[in-house]
Amino acid sequence: MDLLARRHWVFDMDGTLTVAAHDFDAIRAELGLPDGPILESLDRLPADEAAHLHARLEDIEEGIARRTEAQPGAAALLADLHDRGATLGIVTRNKRRLAHITLAAAGLAEFFTPADVLGRDEAPHKPSPAGIQLLLRRWGAEGADAVMVDDYLFDLQAGRAAGTATVLFDVRGLFAWADHADRCVRDLRQLLGP
Repeated sequence: MDLLARRHWVFDMDGTLTVAAHDFDAIRAELGLPDGPILESLDRLPADEAAHLHARLEDIEEGIARRTEAQPGAAALLADLHDRGATLGIVTRNKRRLAHITLAAAGLAEFFTPADVLGRDEAPHKPSPAGIQLLLRRWGAEGADAVMVDDYLFDLQAGRAAGTATVLFDVRGLFAWADHADRCVRDLRQLLGP
């Protein structure tokens, strides 16, 4: 599969374009949540309790966003894709406002049109494919001409459900969800063209 022939690229942000900085166990402990995905745990709470914890979560996430660093190779890959005329977007389980803070802190904001950065308030969070599908509709694109690059199962599931090619990025090379990916890479530069 020639990924570089595809003209539309959607990225996860935290742990993919940026160095993983979220300590999810510590965040769950701070919020008093059980093991498991944080957003799904909040979804199961009564609305007033969830609203308070969402606000606290956003404070925690903002602190992380302001200290974010770009993943090695991220800028080189985004510049290469940009030079090839690819359309670039982000679908993150984070909030859009925090995604923009993260991209600015990591020095990657220049590669993305602000409206093409979608967070959990713009579309149901992954594993729902809704955010990817929203970008594809906006771009007038089909999933068969798109790639989703990510580091977690929910992202891969969203990409597959949207009909895109999927790339699993894992710096450790463990590739736990390789069966959901069309390609696995340890370094984003592995996706660079010749």
